[in-house]
Amino acid sequence: MISAEGGGGQGDAHSDFPWWLLILVAAGVYLGWRIVSDELYSEVFAIVARGVGVTVFVTLISFALACILGLAIAVAALSKSVILRQVARLYVEVVRGIPILVLLFYIAFVGAPAMVALWNWIMELTGGPQMRMRDFPLIARAIAALTIGYAAFISEVFRAGIQSVDKGQIEAARALGLSPWRRFHLIVLPQATRTILPPLGNDFIALVKDSSLVSVLGVADITQLGKLYAAGSFRFLETYNIVAYVYLLMTVSLSLALRGLEKRLRRAGG
Repeated sequence: MISAEGGGGQGDAHSDFPWWLLILVAAGVYLGWRIVSDELYSEVFAIVARGVGVTVFVTLISFALACILGLAIAVAALSKSVILRQVARLYVEVVRGIPILVLLFYIAFVGAPAMVALWNWIMELTGGPQMRMRDFPLIARAIAALTIGYAAFISEVFRAGIQSVDKGQIEAARALGLSPWRRFHLIVLPQATRTILPPLGNDFIALVKDSSLVSVLGVADITQLGKLYAAGSFRFLETYNIVAYVYLLMTVSLSLALRGLEKRLRRAGG
């Protein structure tokens, strides 16, 4: 009886048809038809679509910088130095405990003025040019906040990936006389990549969604343009239907690509 149920479960798993995807495609086709055929939906879509470039720009720059900073934090967390390990742990625990929205406000209205004040103090001493707050644009503050926030999560992904590499191979590379950088570059990172990529992809998708938070700073992304249009026209249903539609187009496409990547990595790993 148990084996029969187990066999049936395996059969169901192999024949698990993605009905959820069909539902999403049907909803997407319907909204696409409304955008083409309905003048109001067409107008809303044209306005919201102007923010796609800003959303993509903020996401890509923030993610790239967060990966660089996250890798540095992960290496510090695995360092032999107690000080580096403690600093890395402190950074991760503090930043992960602060909501991204609060971090955005903090960086934009506390961190940025402090940086400008520090710069101006240094310039007074050296006779250099002064900086004004408007020289530090809101989009730069938003990118800085997202970078700082996501670096904490990404560092944990890198740390787990690095620790998944067999220590015997690292010891063998050390015995061959490879420098720490060459060991990391040639031995550790290529093997850790297989472990790192799926969760890193999930963080990228999460960042696409969290990039909408930059609208609270007035950055003209998808959410901000939709919010402005809805406030002026009172067409909240149509506007936020389109906003959700655009985000779903991006995130579902990325999610499907990530699933395909995970399958390829599983097949490559045997």
